[in-house]
Amino acid sequence: MIQIVIAEDQRILRGALGTLLDFEEDFKVVGEAENGEKALEIINRLQPDICLLDIEMPIMSGLEVAARLYEIGASTKVIILTTFARPGYFERAIKAKVHGYLLKDGSIHDLAAAIRNVMKGKREFAAELIMNSYHEDNPLSEREREVLQLAANGKTGKEIGAELYLSAGTVRNYMSEILQKVEAKNKVEAIAICREKGWL
Repeated sequence: MIQIVIAEDQRILRGALGTLLDFEEDFKVVGEAENGEKALEIINRLQPDICLLDIEMPIMSGLEVAARLYEIGASTKVIILTTFARPGYFERAIKAKVHGYLLKDGSIHDLAAAIRNVMKGKREFAAELIMNSYHEDNPLSEREREVLQLAANGKTGKEIGAELYLSAGTVRNYMSEILQKVEAKNKVEAIAICREKGWL
């Protein structure tokens, strides 16, 4: 019996998915979560075979949950379900070593087949999402990414400088270069752009 946890913030969709998957003789939905934090807690507690993760959820996104599960070496296989064919999302999913990345508008038959294939050790990716992943390369240098990541973590320019052994002026120069490269008006916008494109 394949044990499944569903993490989806839309209650109706979560319930429908659970009901339809439970009709499959070899599936058992053992847990449901409406946000990423709860999903992580349920997965750690129940150790299901598969977790279906919505990409955009409150508190923690599906991508953040997938990355955390990869970091801790969880045995649960992750399939991301999304309505968003954004290149940056796909790139982040690949980095988190997800086992599947599928569009929500697929049939329940296709989803069930994908779950079974993942359990056999295969990876399942929607063709549309793969095509969309061919996109521009990250324009930021390694050091610029470090600076922006620390800024995204809430560090001040002074703290970034101290951590990377740079002067405040050099940090400002890096930030100015970053804004120019990603065509952002300010630091917050630069962080949002880079996250969406999978550059951060």
